Amino acid sequence: MTVDISTLGRESSWEGVRAAVGGLGVSGFAAADTLQHLGADVVALDDGDDDALREKATLLEILGVDVRIGPGSTATFPDGVDLVVTSPGWSPSTPLLAEAAARGVPVLGEVELAWRLRGQDAAPWLTVTGTNGKTTTVQMLESILRAQGLNALAVGNVGTPVLEAVMNPEPFDVLAVELSSYQLHWSRSISARASAVLNLAPDHIDWHGGLDAYSADKARIYERTQVAAVYNVQDPATERMVEDAEVVEGCRAIGFTLGIPATGMIGLVDDAIADRAFIPGRISSAAELGSLGDIGLAAHGDASRVPAPHVVADALAAAALARAHGVEPRAVRDGLRAFSPDAHRIADVAEIDGVRWVDDSKATNPHAAQASLQGFDDVVWIAGGLAKGATFDELVIATRDRLRAVVLVGADRAVVADALRRHAPDVPVVEVDTGETDPMDRVVEVAAPLARRGDTVLLAPGCASMDQFRNYSARGDSFAAAVHRLRDRS
Repeated sequence: MTVDISTLGRESSWEGVRAAVGGLGVSGFAAADTLQHLGADVVALDDGDDDALREKATLLEILGVDVRIGPGSTATFPDGVDLVVTSPGWSPSTPLLAEAAARGVPVLGEVELAWRLRGQDAAPWLTVTGTNGKTTTVQMLESILRAQGLNALAVGNVGTPVLEAVMNPEPFDVLAVELSSYQLHWSRSISARASAVLNLAPDHIDWHGGLDAYSADKARIYERTQVAAVYNVQDPATERMVEDAEVVEGCRAIGFTLGIPATGMIGLVDDAIADRAFIPGRISSAAELGSLGDIGLAAHGDASRVPAPHVVADALAAAALARAHGVEPRAVRDGLRAFSPDAHRIADVAEIDGVRWVDDSKATNPHAAQASLQGFDDVVWIAGGLAKGATFDELVIATRDRLRAVVLVGADRAVVADALRRHAPDVPVVEVDTGETDPMDRVVEVAAPLARRGDTVLLAPGCASMDQFRNYSARGDSFAAAVHRLRDRS
């Protein structure tokens, strides 16, 4: 008997459903655990084989999951499967997923599964995507919602699986949900209370197959939005996404802008965050939600550090989503004041002989690196890694007047070097090829004499880290440790 997966929810009987979970990362583990708990017959597949994976496999096997790990584990499609839940990073061309499509077996992502399992009186979702700034925005949003007194949690691509929050015995009031393009690709029925696309720039082109496909997956976030579809006034592509979206009747398009807001927008008037979208008299007046001094380092006692423009934009988007949920102006201000940025996000490491060393290892694509570079005047830029099919011409053209010198490292450093040769031929470029897994001591040693007093040495790679590091955090940690060793020698 064929199982109609579309009819199954939290209160349904999942007995007789055979589900294959592809990938045992954070979201895959949550999916396998949840489906087994609901009564499904679960087989979990992962081609990896390390200590962390084997530990997860043991836990799932204790629960009754059929776990198959190690090279070749995903090559054979399991018998009798009614549903596949995929790791968000798996391309549709992955053999397991391609075979599922050929057999007509539904493929869901963990986020889509979470939406279907929400149950009655479930917490509404406030969803965020964009090429850059997603994590900062949902964490700001979480802080604002909590300042309102709500039991809120940032989930999704930020780290905590959405399924984990949805299935929590103690329900949340509202969820701030970060969604990557991968997660949105596998989503079909999510209906957020409010949603936002922060920006759009080429990223993950190798996965999606082109910018149009990447953009289309990002645009899915607006579909079925209930109250407010939030877009970036400075990025017209996001407004076009709203215009093309099939939203719930009555849903409003709300812009956020670094300029003075028009009616229906949140923006800046001098250094005040001004709301002309969610107040009764918005045609002729605005409500103050806080100030630039309430954001980032300025809110934590360092008034000299004016937040970078992209950080301000993230705060405006978070404010718009929170106001769409009915949050008071006071809570926006208090939430932004309470927020502290993540590690490796424009984090000061040290000041040595008048040179500031900054870790923005989380800038893993050219758009993020460009935003980071534009926050500083004279920069020795450390870049390189896995480019993921991206190009750097636009970045170099926009920032070349800020570049004192560039230090390149990693597998795709030639891609960055080529853009610099074309558009900034006078900027000194040093390529570091030590053959070492971790080259940061050499990178820091090369960068130090290139900088002058008053300059910033900025790690904003514009690339992913996995060619030489476990993740961007490990890369940032290594950079900080190398800088500290340099300081200790000075």
